[in-house]
Amino acid sequence: MPETIFTEPIAEHAWKTRYRLADSGIVPEPAIQDSWRRVALTLSAPELHQRDVWSERFRSALERFRFLPGGRILAGCGARHRGTLFNCFVTGTMHDSIAAIFSVLGEAMVTMQAGGGIGCDFSLLRPAGMAARESGNIASGPVSFMHVWDQACATLVSTASRRGAMMATLRCDHPDIERFIDAKRAPGVLQHFNLSVLVSDAFMRAVAQDDEWPLVFPLNGRPVPPGAMVCERIWSGSIVPVACAALTTVSARALWQRMREAAFACGDPGVIFIDRVDRANNLWYEETISATNPCGEVPLPPHGACNLGSLNLTQFVSEPFGAHPRLDLAGIAGTAAVTVRMLDNVYDVSHFPLKAQEKAARSTRRIGLGITGLADALAMMGVRYGTDAAVEIAESVMRTICHAAYRSSIDLVQERGTFPAYRAAKYLQGGYIQSLPPDIVDAIRMKGIHNSHLTAIAPAGTISLLANNVSSGIEPIYACQGQRGVRAADGGILQMPVRDYAWALFRKMRGDDAPRPDSFVEAHEISPSAQLRMQAALQAYCDQSVSKTINLPADTSLDSHGDIFMQAYDLGLKGCTVFRAGTAHGAILSHDVAPR
Repeated sequence: MPETIFTEPIAEHAWKTRYRLADSGIVPEPAIQDSWRRVALTLSAPELHQRDVWSERFRSALERFRFLPGGRILAGCGARHRGTLFNCFVTGTMHDSIAAIFSVLGEAMVTMQAGGGIGCDFSLLRPAGMAARESGNIASGPVSFMHVWDQACATLVSTASRRGAMMATLRCDHPDIERFIDAKRAPGVLQHFNLSVLVSDAFMRAVAQDDEWPLVFPLNGRPVPPGAMVCERIWSGSIVPVACAALTTVSARALWQRMREAAFACGDPGVIFIDRVDRANNLWYEETISATNPCGEVPLPPHGACNLGSLNLTQFVSEPFGAHPRLDLAGIAGTAAVTVRMLDNVYDVSHFPLKAQEKAARSTRRIGLGITGLADALAMMGVRYGTDAAVEIAESVMRTICHAAYRSSIDLVQERGTFPAYRAAKYLQGGYIQSLPPDIVDAIRMKGIHNSHLTAIAPAGTISLLANNVSSGIEPIYACQGQRGVRAADGGILQMPVRDYAWALFRKMRGDDAPRPDSFVEAHEISPSAQLRMQAALQAYCDQSVSKTINLPADTSLDSHGDIFMQAYDLGLKGCTVFRAGTAHGAILSHDVAPR
């Protein structure tokens, strides 16, 4: 009797509508096993020796959803159309001219048409009301152009089931920062954008000291406005300080409170602690970063790309719900080593929407190996998310993946060489590299390394649905059971019943009458501080970043859990996003009460 792979209807729906090969004129793949073989065969193409062996190893990693590559990889490998296998990109630097703005918009639309999300820093655009130096035209400001981008994205159909995704960032000292913070508070606006404020250490000091905060903009040869103070900033797109005029000042604490209130009201903006991102960047000597991919887990330089994959931890738990459940760390390490090679091969088989993206991506060969199904794996082991034991287990997993990934990339050097942007002395000075075990640092010193970055934790949303609805990324279980809206081919929304993977497995093993174990805890039952602690513990083993939303119950008040963004900063996180239940317009997941 053939093995049942899909145990949840929504998983099969995700495969059929998003990931099954369906090129025009080709019979669709009859089973998910055929998709795994297609992906494995495509990604083994760059192998010069033992291609059949590597194809089988890749297929084995994919089997039973043990490893979930990024959605573009699953959907695009072996397809005849010219889509990209990279999930997301960051635009080139957007300079302050109409020609430059719309040139970058054109690049973004070409990228999204090929299947990639996009991130963009709008900080170089003049604030609303400022006159152009030559034409005298009055600027409408970054937020007005974001609306243009949002409308362009809305008219672009990439696939029948995939919406365009964009991230907009703006510096905390830009004169239009207040407009940016409030940009999504009205219902139905900027629906294709996530927003993040680039928060500097200097701003955080000003908040702590209750100082006034100057909002500034580069002079770029313009005369100093009457009465304006001149200061220097290393502005977006620059590596040296530039002269800026302080156009106004605001209370740092008032601006910080405005961010908190907007995030509490509508989920945007998030915060990116950009100085921390820069300090921890393995390519600190090569890159300037002011944007991320749409979900925030990969800070990228201009034209950078993210190449992601997640190990599904539920498939490494032995004896789930038993007396002595165990997590197979050796299996996790072995799979991580294989999938580093697998993701590296994406660079050699993928189409890039733009030549500049191809050049930037191949110069670093960064990958982002992470995890999904963490909360489900904990529940299967009888461990409650948010406890010290849960954090210790998660740390051991991500430590194992990180160290295995670095060792695998070092081993690739003998066969494939170092990545082109590698500069041994400077790379080894990086703060994150110095935090690695001495044997790994010594191995890099002796041999080099093939990939500039190796670990990031993505939200892994739809690929987690594909894997029979495992808990996504490192998020808690949102709901043991409920209804989820999925986009139909005609653009409408279908409501489908969903059960969490671990919950469904528990019911299958223990029956419908068994009481709900204490290890099954849902997101609304976990304090923000416990969620932040989990994110911070795993950030230590991610050389890029962690996409994690701090989930709040609908009845939460703004100050009932303290200052979540400040807690994130104090814990050493690179960024933070919050979401309060009931504040999203058209939320896709509803919650049914699971019996206890």
